[in-house]
Amino acid sequence: MSLSQQRRFPRRKTSVRASRDFVIDVLTEWRLTPLIEDIRLCVSELATNALVHGAPPGREFAVRLSATDDLVRLEVRDSGEGQPVLREPDEESCSGRGLHLAAQLAAEFGVEHHVVGKTVRVAFKRPPAI
Repeated sequence: MSLSQQRRFPRRKTSVRASRDFVIDVLTEWRLTPLIEDIRLCVSELATNALVHGAPPGREFAVRLSATDDLVRLEVRDSGEGQPVLREPDEESCSGRGLHLAAQLAAEFGVEHHVVGKTVRVAFKRPPAI
C-alpha cells in the first residue's frame, strides 16, 4: 500500500502553521497518529527553513507526505538557492538546531538537490497497524 498527499504553501509566516495542520490532518486520515508529534515538529522546522532560507519572495514551497508499508516520508521542497547544512550548534546559539533535531528524530534524513531548489526529507518507521 502506498499513499501520498502534497500541498503548496505561499511564502508567508502563516504557512508554517498551515503546514503543521496539513500534516496532522493527513496523518489522522491515514490513521498514523502515533507519528503526529515527531512529524509535526519536523515539518515545522523544515517549513520554517524553506520560508526563511529557501523560497524566494513571490514563490511557494511544497510539503509532501507519503507512506509505504514500512515508512512515512515527509518532504519539503523549495526553489531557493540556499543549501541546508546539518550542523551541531553550540550551547550559546539561538538558532541552528532544527535540521539536527529533525535528523535525530527520523530514521532517515537527506537532501536532494535539483536544478532549481532542493528537497529536504525525513522518513519515519511506520508503526504497526492499530
